[in-house]
Amino acid sequence: MAKVPFLTEEQARKIAEVYPTPFHIYDEKGIRENARNVNKAFAWNKGFKEYFAVKATPTPKIIEILKEEGCGADCSSYTELQISEAVGLKGHDIMFSSNVTPAEDFIYAAKLGAIINFDDITHIDFFEKLAPFPETVCCRYNPGGVFQISNEIMDHPSQAKYGMTREQIKEAFLKLKAKGVKNFGIHAFLASSTVANTYYPMLSRMLFQLAVELKEETGVHISFINLSGGIGIPYRPEESASDIFVIGEGVRKAYEEILTPNGMDDVAIFTEMGRFMLGPYGALVTKAIHEKHIYKEYIGVDACAANLMRPAMYGAYHHITVLGKENAKLDHEYDITGGLCENNDKFAIDRVMPKIEIGDLLFIHDTGAHGFSMGYNYNGKLRSAELLLKEDGTVEMIRRAETNKDYFATFDFTGLFDNI
Repeated sequence: MAKVPFLTEEQARKIAEVYPTPFHIYDEKGIRENARNVNKAFAWNKGFKEYFAVKATPTPKIIEILKEEGCGADCSSYTELQISEAVGLKGHDIMFSSNVTPAEDFIYAAKLGAIINFDDITHIDFFEKLAPFPETVCCRYNPGGVFQISNEIMDHPSQAKYGMTREQIKEAFLKLKAKGVKNFGIHAFLASSTVANTYYPMLSRMLFQLAVELKEETGVHISFINLSGGIGIPYRPEESASDIFVIGEGVRKAYEEILTPNGMDDVAIFTEMGRFMLGPYGALVTKAIHEKHIYKEYIGVDACAANLMRPAMYGAYHHITVLGKENAKLDHEYDITGGLCENNDKFAIDRVMPKIEIGDLLFIHDTGAHGFSMGYNYNGKLRSAELLLKEDGTVEMIRRAETNKDYFATFDFTGLFDNI
């Protein structure tokens, strides 16, 4: 079983003539089709909105495409708010979900009219010194304990730094109500990168029941429930993808069983997906430039962990296709490495692949979310360009590659690099 690249070798080589490897590239057609499917899956809820997690792919052109498909933006920092504003998002098209939040971030979010999601009860008093409370706010809930589906442990909320306890969120609602807030939202994030179709439905049942209880205990109007992100993608070829239509139907069933009988059928459903929205529709294309034969067989490529950190940081699996050799015999075992002075700078370890020759192009799958965005400049490495494969087959550069001048720009006050 193998993953199918959205680029052919011929396409990739033509692109590389204009934009040298390595580069990240995104599939516009796939992005748009996926966004439309998400909206269809939740069309039963008239207030539904997907707030794309900007942290996953903080690239204005990507945010703009999703905006055209009816999505908003989930922001967690000042810079992400700036990107969202730059593409024309404002007001309730922005969800500001942050933690350990600087004052200037809260002030900017309030200025934009974003829906502010308070991560902690102490942030209420902190915010009050900075800006007036808007009519609509959200609070983040952490149920503690262990979150599991059937016998599978999904995560340990009690170990997470996010959100308020049950007692705190009730107190927060009462406090905010007293300060004039009229519409409330509940937000929670309890699992990451799960392909289980039961995750959102189970989370929604927990939050729907909490919403009913909080309405009864505080008298506030719950206007939306934000299921956040956590829906994953199948990084490995043998894994099955989540079915967003099955997920949407599971949430609908929970909604009609819990909220509707309690007179809460005006509650909007929000999501904040990053990985599911973009992950499969991005790839890192890199060239084999060295081979090494010692105790293992190594192929060195012109990308490194500075371009894609996940394998080095988490040991995460990303499938790799050698373009033009999709049907070749898998009879070689390699470590695929970058050039950083770190032994964890490897895109694959003991990976069985076709024979790789110098000059071959490797297509590293599923880098559309938390790929380029986690890049860094260790060893003075420069981050690559980002490209968009448009629906008509043409390619647009949507972020240029960094240059040495970019790297030295923060030293420009010294005059040391003026001649470079």
